Amino acid sequence: MSTPSMTLFHNRASPYVRKIMVLLHETGQLDRVALQACQLTPVNPDNALNQDNPLGKIPALRLANGQVLYDSRVILEYLDQQHVGNPLIPQEGSARWRRLTLAALADGILEAAVLVRYELTLRPPEHHWAPWLEGQRDKIRRALAVLETEALAELASHFDVAAISVACALAYLDFRHPDLEWRQQQPGLAAWYFEVSQRPSMLETRPPA
Repeated sequence: MSTPSMTLFHNRASPYVRKIMVLLHETGQLDRVALQACQLTPVNPDNALNQDNPLGKIPALRLANGQVLYDSRVILEYLDQQHVGNPLIPQEGSARWRRLTLAALADGILEAAVLVRYELTLRPPEHHWAPWLEGQRDKIRRALAVLETEALAELASHFDVAAISVACALAYLDFRHPDLEWRQQQPGLAAWYFEVSQRPSMLETRPPA
């Protein structure tokens, strides 16, 4: 086993970190990256992380030369250019923009879901803003509906950046927002997710119970 040349600021509960870990599994790069644990929220920053990423967010990837990359989209692009197998992000043409757009849709689901999580767990109940919370949930529902009606065949065609991003987003909904019960309205997406969730890369990166 080689000595890791990069360091990933890491938390198993972070769906953004999980995307990176899944790609590392899928591309055989796990032994190249050391993990540095982070416990943080917007009101409880990690000082070591802030020195490398002024935004104070994970993931952040410190390269061998000391340069630090962030956010997850940049890190995925970088790591996809560091292995010898087929790229998980198409390098050119319409396929590249379509797969990146699907990945961005999945990231939008995550962004809304994380905001709801912060609102419910970090703010006192008397300060919860119900219309705002429902607006975030509506973003999630609309995005899931598009994936169900327009993207199932594409997601099933290849476990690439789009499929990884969608799988991690759905897993996060199960982890933090089971009340959304998304499978009822998206049975096709649920069937696809059931299959990909059994991949070793997904099983090995599951968040803590």
